Amino acid sequence: MPAQLIDGTLLSQQLRADVAKRAAALTARGKQPGLAVILVGDNPASTVYVRNKVKACSDNGLHSVLEKYDAELSEADLLARIDALNNDPTIHGILIQLPLPAHINATKVIEAIAAEKDVDGFHISNAGLLMTGQPLFRPCTPYGVMKMLESIDYPIRGAHAVVVGASNIVGKPQAMLLLQAGATVTICNSKTRDLAHHTKQADILVVATGKANLVTADMIKPGAVVIDVGMNRNQEGKLCGDVDFANAKEVASHITPVPGGVGPMTITMLLVNTIEAAERM
Repeated sequence: MPAQLIDGTLLSQQLRADVAKRAAALTARGKQPGLAVILVGDNPASTVYVRNKVKACSDNGLHSVLEKYDAELSEADLLARIDALNNDPTIHGILIQLPLPAHINATKVIEAIAAEKDVDGFHISNAGLLMTGQPLFRPCTPYGVMKMLESIDYPIRGAHAVVVGASNIVGKPQAMLLLQAGATVTICNSKTRDLAHHTKQADILVVATGKANLVTADMIKPGAVVIDVGMNRNQEGKLCGDVDFANAKEVASHITPVPGGVGPMTITMLLVNTIEAAERM
């Protein structure tokens, strides 16, 4: 029996309705949630992502500020702008669209954002809070994955979760959130020997590598929940994930499509984080 789809588009619409309600309540009290988005350079993918984030804000009652800068912007000028936004009471969240030009130290820039406005959840203090099970902000993509598991009422406690990919943006925080929810967690990376040995043991399999169709149906435990975070283009130029969806859906119990799975959830959880920041301030 084919797997049930976990529809990220539908779930994100439901969550955004709640975001709009909370934003309206804050605005009525004179504190409209505000998000500042900074884009340096003209990376085409980043431009699209930023446009979608700004639109999502306006569609759901948040105030957004989009600041675009030439790729030649100096690191010092960017840091000065972040400092000004840190001290702006109308801005509750600050997002720096990555990647940044090579002459700008991304780590230094992220650390310059006030931790209480770090709605991406990348600041080292927020990463540390997540590690200790007391997250201030959960990184948006892993947060979205947890909401997807919640939407199917999956019993995470006691389950074996395998995360393929160990980035600071997805893999590591995803593992921490699953661990916090009571799962037994295995983290795999590009150097893992016999990847299939690990993936075939997963009750929950989260794949975030950026390698098209890396995980095939024979690498999946029958009945597993498969969350595909990947966003790639195949030889025909069509969007595809890190999982061979056509065949994997015949093995899994639940699976996310690409597109229409984790992608819509990432921006939605950015809105949720911004609302949470505004509610705290």
